[in-house]
Amino acid sequence: MWKIRYYRSADGGCPVEEYLDSLPVKAQVKISNLLKLLREMGYELKRPYVDYLDQGIRELRAISSGNQHRVLHFFFMKNHIICTHGFTKKTDRVPQEEIERALRIKKDFETRFARGEYKL
Repeated sequence: MWKIRYYRSADGGCPVEEYLDSLPVKAQVKISNLLKLLREMGYELKRPYVDYLDQGIRELRAISSGNQHRVLHFFFMKNHIICTHGFTKKTDRVPQEEIERALRIKKDFETRFARGEYKL
């Protein structure tokens, strides 16, 4: 079983929690159920639930009330999944700036983890 962690910035902010809190309850429940499935299946969970984007970044894909919700994440060490942030997709493709944001978060997480500043 995988352990899912939400990234926290150095100042304590949590982009995933902030995103989820902004959503209607129905969408929150849908994403929560998909996160449970991701926790159980890890790399084995594929489309339509998860898709690979770039440089280790993947998207958890949820549709609720016609809106496409995404939670970007990456695998870390043997059994951790780090969720970087979430957003509601308005186009067919994931905007490049969202992938770049996830990559910046991944780099920050890995750097802080290596320094011992980030505990799992």
